[in-house]
Amino acid sequence: MSVKPARTLTFKCKKCAKPVTVYLQKVSACSHIQPYQGICSCGEVHLHATGQKDAVASYLESGGAWTHHHHH
Repeated sequence: MSVKPARTLTFKCKKCAKPVTVYLQKVSACSHIQPYQGICSCGEVHLHATGQKDAVASYLESGGAWTHHHHH
C-alpha cells in the first residue's frame, strides 16, 4: 500500500521569510515525482517536489516547466 503525498506543504519564503503554502499539482510531470507549487504574498513563486532524487532535481532546475522524462 502506497502512502499518498501530502496535498499541501509549508516553507519559509527565501525573499521575505513569511510562510508559503505550496499545493500538490494534479498533473504530475512524470510518475517519479509529486510536484508542488505555491506563490508567497510577496509574489515569489515556490516550487517543491518529492520522489526520485534526479527527477526532482531536474524539475526544480527547470523552474517547474519540466515536462519530459520518459523511460523507453
